[in-house]
Amino acid sequence: MPNSVLLQEGTFYHCYNQGNNHEDLFREERNWRYFMQLYARHIVPVADTYAYCLLRNHFHLLVRIKDLKDLTGLSRPVRSQAFSNLFNAYARAFNLTYGRSGALFKRPFQRIQITDDDYLVQLIIYIHRNPQKHGLVGDFRSWRYSSYTTLASQGATHLRRDEVLALFGGQEAFRAVHEVEADMAQSTAWAIEF
Repeated sequence: MPNSVLLQEGTFYHCYNQGNNHEDLFREERNWRYFMQLYARHIVPVADTYAYCLLRNHFHLLVRIKDLKDLTGLSRPVRSQAFSNLFNAYARAFNLTYGRSGALFKRPFQRIQITDDDYLVQLIIYIHRNPQKHGLVGDFRSWRYSSYTTLASQGATHLRRDEVLALFGGQEAFRAVHEVEADMAQSTAWAIEF
């Protein structure tokens, strides 16, 4: 079962979760910003981020857990607890802000180990196109809470932009591949539905 295994160093994972009972996780602009601030605090020290997309009631992350040599000073339990710390910190603030109680996120959060480069490429496209798939925007490139724009630009980032672009054969190919409609028969083999 993908959720019962501890995250392993040097390994890619598609991590995703949704609001408990499909509840919105992000209600206003400051929610998305705060989640990403907490993400930087809790996840960036233990994982490299290749792609992400935050939607209203769920999110997708493509991360690679850092190698042991890059995790100096962090014990194994602290590393494996990083995602829990992110979700708990965000849920506490969200509950306080909106006067709610109880679990905000479904438990446990979902994670699938990625071992194939073709799957990795398709997953990046899937993550970026998700807002359009769910009808949140007419063009996925206009969704502000995704890594697509940052990866397609030259601005400073903590994302592993060079590695992502290399998977696609450069920035122009990255843009072009994202714009091509995915073959639905192929995409259903790897798509994660909520």
